[in-house]
Amino acid sequence: MSIRDSAAARHPLEGLLVNLLLLLALGLLIAGLRLPVLTLEKFYVFSNTVSLWSALLQLYQQREWGLVLLLGLFSVVFPVIKLLWLFGLWNLENARSGRHQRHLHWLSVFARWSMLDVFVVALLVVSVKLGALAQARVEVGIYAFAASVLLTMLVSAWISRGQRD
Repeated sequence: MSIRDSAAARHPLEGLLVNLLLLLALGLLIAGLRLPVLTLEKFYVFSNTVSLWSALLQLYQQREWGLVLLLGLFSVVFPVIKLLWLFGLWNLENARSGRHQRHLHWLSVFARWSMLDVFVVALLVVSVKLGALAQARVEVGIYAFAASVLLTMLVSAWISRGQRD
């Protein structure tokens, strides 16, 4: 394997842009995990602002293992793996190899799960909004998280399209 045969090396300007977009997607992911995603108001008096990260920690402390696993996998693990995978495909693999083509195929299979992480967060918001005595206000973190997922999907499509040309 030679880095000089990678897609990034063969297309330097496009390579730089893709890497910057991947870095931006990572920054948005981190922001989306750490910034508040929603504020809950109960009885119009009590207020609680949560981020995805704080929700994960709270679920962990309450020993809600299934929810920790579900939220952790689809909101943290899958997006990080996909970003690392895209970085490796773009920068470290010989773009002309059969192995690279297999990795692109598996990336497209993996990409079908991309919006599930946003769906999990949306379910969290909807479930809270359905409560009779509580209201939820969406915060900036959910937009950063969704932007990261969408940007990752766009870069993934760009890399896949570019490799077929």
